[in-house]
Amino acid sequence: MKRLEPYKDISEAKTSLDNGGRFYNILTKADDGVISQSELGKVAGLFSNKQTMILFLDLSISLLNENDKNQVISLLTDDLQSMYIEHTCVALLPSQANSIGKLSCNTIITGIPKKLESKSDFNGFIMIPIVTGKVTTFTMIPIIDTYDVYEVVEEGTTDTFIIAHAKGSHKLPEKKIQVAGVLKELKSKKDEKSASNKYLEAIYYVD
Repeated sequence: MKRLEPYKDISEAKTSLDNGGRFYNILTKADDGVISQSELGKVAGLFSNKQTMILFLDLSISLLNENDKNQVISLLTDDLQSMYIEHTCVALLPSQANSIGKLSCNTIITGIPKKLESKSDFNGFIMIPIVTGKVTTFTMIPIIDTYDVYEVVEEGTTDTFIIAHAKGSHKLPEKKIQVAGVLKELKSKKDEKSASNKYLEAIYYVD
């Protein structure tokens, strides 16, 4: 999980995003009024994960007003604008995420995170792929075996939602923050036919 600092104004956003790409991107130029995938990938530190690039972009421009956001989006290449439409983030509160959140979609959850320290605190399961030769099967494992798991509490309520990020990453502060990632399925029991909810596989946060 990576902490992001959103752009404070549109000039900062344009300078950072319209950067010319990496040295081998000879068809892109800095400050030419066009933001390409290679330029967005450079500032995000990514190469090919389009969905995560859009997540980075959405969170990076989150403090700009709507007019300035639209100006930034208008600078994207046609391909990148299509990617933005496909993967643009949905901002939800913990009380909304399970009911209206969509699996595999970029999502921002706002609340106060509290880390769950042991399996006795939480017993949700996730499905992971197991590849044997050319055959892929799936198995259920406790989410807490793979991730650091948090309950995000909605401010002023007792509503919570589960978020998770790779073990060993920076511990989230226990204060109101925005956490951005991809919604995934969370099983309540190891039995694959059991009822399921959702969790956020967290990638970025803003405090």
